[in-house]
Amino acid sequence: MEALLSFLKVDSWLEFWWVMFGLLGQLMFSGRFIVQWIASEKAHRSTVPVAFWYFSMGGGVILFSYAVYRADPVFILGQSLGLFIYSRNLFLIYRERRENAAR
Repeated sequence: MEALLSFLKVDSWLEFWWVMFGLLGQLMFSGRFIVQWIASEKAHRSTVPVAFWYFSMGGGVILFSYAVYRADPVFILGQSLGLFIYSRNLFLIYRERRENAAR
């Protein structure tokens, strides 16, 4: 087990679990491209499904939390901007759906 901690460059099990949490966020964040690719293949055109924004938001929140824990200002700033953009896109999608339902 010490070899695993050494490989991940962590000094404790708390650090290990934070790295695992960060990796989960990165996997979720990367998974959004697979979701987008599958949706585009099914539609036979480039499309961005709502699930893309949920994966972006979920991965972004986890990565932002990890960045705050690591106290990495570059990573924090990058994820902060992304979270704003993902939130805004979801807001616009739901506002449009609400408006269309009211018609």
